[in-house]
Amino acid sequence: MTNQEKALAAYMQALDTMRANLAELTAHAEDHLGWNPDNINWGHVGSANHVNEKLHEAMCFLGLRIEE
Repeated sequence: MTNQEKALAAYMQALDTMRANLAELTAHAEDHLGWNPDNINWGHVGSANHVNEKLHEAMCFLGLRIEE
């Protein structure tokens, strides 16, 4: 296997991992991040916004969003 083929295989594995992480994150978000909606407080809002900031950072890195 050439170096480029090894790099491609590692890249494809990284994409598979990314897809699995996104699916897990989506499922967790659908479940209110594991929190009971009746007990949500401002701490939960801060946690959700922290996750959104990190996702925005990743999307900017990939050129999907413009830095604000």
